[in-house]
Amino acid sequence: MKNIEDIAKALSKIEVSTLEALKEGDLSDEYQIAERASLNIDSVRRAIAWLSEKGLVELEKMEEKQPALTEKGIKALSEGLPEEKLIEALKKLGGKANFGSLLKESGLSKIEFDAAFGKAKRNSIVVLDEEKNIVLTGIESSFFASDKTKLLLNDIKSGFKVDENSFEFADALKRGLLERKNKAILCAKINERGLKALEISKKVDVREYNLNVAVQRIFLGKKQPYARFLDEVRSKLVAMGFKEMESPLIVEEFYNFDVLFQPQNHPARDWASTFRLKSPRYGKLPAPEIVEAIKEAHENGASTGSIGWGYRWNAELAMRLMPAAHGTAHSARQMVKGVEIPQKYFAIARCYRPDKIDKTHLMEFNQLEGIIVANLSFRHLLGILKEFAEEIAGASEVRFKPDYYPFTEPSVELSARHPILGWIEFGGAGLFRPEVVRPLGIKCNVLAWGLGIDRLAMFKLGIDDMRDLFSTDLDWLRNHEIVRL
Repeated sequence: MKNIEDIAKALSKIEVSTLEALKEGDLSDEYQIAERASLNIDSVRRAIAWLSEKGLVELEKMEEKQPALTEKGIKALSEGLPEEKLIEALKKLGGKANFGSLLKESGLSKIEFDAAFGKAKRNSIVVLDEEKNIVLTGIESSFFASDKTKLLLNDIKSGFKVDENSFEFADALKRGLLERKNKAILCAKINERGLKALEISKKVDVREYNLNVAVQRIFLGKKQPYARFLDEVRSKLVAMGFKEMESPLIVEEFYNFDVLFQPQNHPARDWASTFRLKSPRYGKLPAPEIVEAIKEAHENGASTGSIGWGYRWNAELAMRLMPAAHGTAHSARQMVKGVEIPQKYFAIARCYRPDKIDKTHLMEFNQLEGIIVANLSFRHLLGILKEFAEEIAGASEVRFKPDYYPFTEPSVELSARHPILGWIEFGGAGLFRPEVVRPLGIKCNVLAWGLGIDRLAMFKLGIDDMRDLFSTDLDWLRNHEIVRL
């Protein structure tokens, strides 16, 4: 066993106070110790446990009748005492009512009502007028602020010692708000080692601490790593002058496909490639002139210099509701709604597509969608994408290759090298085609991109499985280091 001098020098303040309370040598319960030592009950329990481990006190458990709240008492604390309910009901009736009306309005049983009325009358909260109506006196607020019954119930709930000889205790017991139950209480008695440790501790000016002792690890509250990453990306883009677009989970096919010049017979609009809403099935289209302009672009190219797709466009298909399949649907919504020139817009959007789930694919994922409405070139777009991959994801190797999208020309695919998975596609980008922007009255270039921000996060957070971004593994959530952009 550890040297008594070393133990005494390292005793805490509450341990010394507890030993002082026990120095007479009698067997004392935890409440007696708390009263003598002027400590709260939790501090006493903690000190007793520590002193027992150090061999300075002897412990004994005893059973004793202790007051405890009944179900009725617990309900009274959370919902209000019967007398409080009576007063509230009386207020609703205008501060004056007969017995029958008040009993019905209060919702109390006859026994509860009689007890509540008796207490309210005794304390002059209510009086009876000449017609035997119950009338409020107006002192209820000040009374209930210091109501002894409520204070008593709260003390018992918190484990404090209460005066069991008081009128309030007897009244609460009679009304079934509390009961006496057998309860185990901890008793302690100081031994010779404890007395010696107490004597030595009084001569110690500075308590000794052992900095090498292992302590229980504390897990501080922090944001889920991926949620934090998304917040920081959002903050960074706003700081760069981007405006955030609305990104609803459910959109009309009009925005997901039609505004983006994707024909209604395109295979990407098939049920196997996207999801549809079963109910409700249809949403609303914007102003008729915008719908007509999109229809003309699809059927004959309108005034865009294109010949269109050469089919009869169907407004009913465009109204069908679906979970957004890509973030570009929100760029389409923003352009229909109206854009400033020049201006930059972005959205961190939830997207849904039928897909095989693996390390780099999910059926439900996020996209970082963005557009820049200004007379900038394709070369500017490549520079922006490279900066995103390097600054946001921390990728050291980035590459581009030509790609095809129905709504952009030219188009490009962005990839970056993951240290474990190798080259990973981040997303696609390009300049919106004239058939997309001209029908909406936009006469300048619009640079657009949709990046898989889940994959960007994999780089930054150092993980090799996209499913870990949404993990509920507590060890991973607690131990993952906080990563800043």
